[in-house]
Amino acid sequence: MLDIPYLQNNYQLAPLTQQKKELEDRMAVAHQTGDDMSFLSSELNYLSNRHKLYTQLNSLIEQYKQAEQLETSEDAELQELAIAELRSIPEMINGIVEQIDEIEIAKELADPDDSRSVIIEIRAGAGGEEASLFGADLFRMYTNYATSQGWSVELIDASLSESGGYKEVVGHIKGEGVYEKLKYESGVHRVQRIPVTESGGRIHTSTASVAILPEAKEIEIDIKPEDLKIEIMRASGAGGQKVNKTSSAIRITHLPSGIVVSCQETKVQAQNKEKAMQILNARLYEQKRQEMQDERSGMRSSQIGGAKRSEKIRTYNYPQSRITDHRIKTSWHDLEGILNGNIDEMLEDLHREITSLQLLEIKKQRIKEQGKSN
Repeated sequence: MLDIPYLQNNYQLAPLTQQKKELEDRMAVAHQTGDDMSFLSSELNYLSNRHKLYTQLNSLIEQYKQAEQLETSEDAELQELAIAELRSIPEMINGIVEQIDEIEIAKELADPDDSRSVIIEIRAGAGGEEASLFGADLFRMYTNYATSQGWSVELIDASLSESGGYKEVVGHIKGEGVYEKLKYESGVHRVQRIPVTESGGRIHTSTASVAILPEAKEIEIDIKPEDLKIEIMRASGAGGQKVNKTSSAIRITHLPSGIVVSCQETKVQAQNKEKAMQILNARLYEQKRQEMQDERSGMRSSQIGGAKRSEKIRTYNYPQSRITDHRIKTSWHDLEGILNGNIDEMLEDLHREITSLQLLEIKKQRIKEQGKSN
């Protein structure tokens, strides 16, 4: 039995038709108003798809109501047709409602930052020199993958260890859709292998944390000069040794947030300052994103798949040539190929499973909300 009043109330066509017309009018004059055509086009495509389904749904609702009236008809043939429609229409309506839900959920899951370039930060964790070598392995993995995608990679800052690994490395990966591909790589990566310095052949466990930050546009983050503490110093290399005689390294502290960034990659102070500000912008933008996500009442889907720097997300097991992602409980066995940058399959599996979990979470939330409103 269909709940016709509920369907008519929740899937009204007239308001959607009005929204669609208003958006079409905005697009017609976008060249004069300066509106973002790409955004308007995307919104119109979303509304058009919903409008088409709403039209089909409302047509079926009217058919169902007419069939209810004819169910008691004295004309046997009309009565038979009405009974057949009363049996078939609910399934058709449920199918359309499901399609509408999928479109709306996909809209909720869409991340406006997906098209952006990223700042990638990798820090060695537990494991000393071995952890720094693993950090270098991860940076090479992402660099090789970026190159295979036609993206560019710029080294912003790096702190080398005695063994030639990275105690910390910051890079800028530029290209279309970088954040969409790499956003689930943030978190703690763990490696299990025999270090090159291990004479006894024992397997050690080391870690490195990865942070993938969408690149921020300058107009999005308002940084006041008085909120910055800028320090100039000499750049240092592995073991703390000075690498040049000029004071070109920059360290910037954002006083309100306590965020500290530094850059010593070039010998030109102005360039290092520019790169440090790039990192600061990205970190402040990510902080702003997290605050907005936390404020979204009842919506926890964005947290699925994401991870803080302290959360273990993946293990690279050398003895078994196996990589396991603990969020989706899935393993891959081409460890060498993956660390060389062949991570497409792994990323696709990860995105598919996380999207599935997010869809399930949203559907549960909607059922819960519908229960409260009934």
